[in-house]
Amino acid sequence: MSWFDVALFTEVFVTLFVIMDPPGTVPVFLALTSRMTAQDRKRAARTAIFVAFGVIVVFALFGQLLLEHMGISLAALQASGGLLLLLVALELLMGKMDAGETDAGSGRNVALVPLATPLLAGPGTIVATMVFVQQGVNAGESAVGHYASIGVGIVAVCVCTWAAMRFAGVVHRVLKDSGVTLVTRIAGVLLAAIAVQMIANGVIEFVRTV
Repeated sequence: MSWFDVALFTEVFVTLFVIMDPPGTVPVFLALTSRMTAQDRKRAARTAIFVAFGVIVVFALFGQLLLEHMGISLAALQASGGLLLLLVALELLMGKMDAGETDAGSGRNVALVPLATPLLAGPGTIVATMVFVQQGVNAGESAVGHYASIGVGIVAVCVCTWAAMRFAGVVHRVLKDSGVTLVTRIAGVLLAAIAVQMIANGVIEFVRTV
């Protein structure tokens, strides 16, 4: 029995790539880190990826038990993530983040929330990963290969996402400060749309399961 399932790896990679959307994170990352130095921006990208990876792994292993223990539904998790993103989107649209602090602590905060979660390791990513893991419960002898394929797929998408944020500085140098300000406003609109969709999906799913 093969220890690695290429078909499953491809499915995991494509699914999470579409959900996490590495190219789509570039304008949001630029908006949130526009006042940081190049070094702080690199550090923020690295921190965000490590935290997002950790959140995904934890929910993949213990997500179902954790949510059941706390009495939280996936719909509630999705709606709450949408509300958090909506608040960030409003700050981007109103320019509040343009004048934010650029110290290391602020950079770490941005990397943790909203970059790592709920933007990268959001409800969509968490639910998709939990579904893939659940499929391996009855995999029998191929369980090791099943989990290995999922793990490699997650790592591959995280690497792609880190690369997109890591080289966002090149985009910043091309656009200059005025261009980044424009990108910030556009990112705010896009992020607001994503947030509203997440909230709507969460409410619809919640009503459906009541």
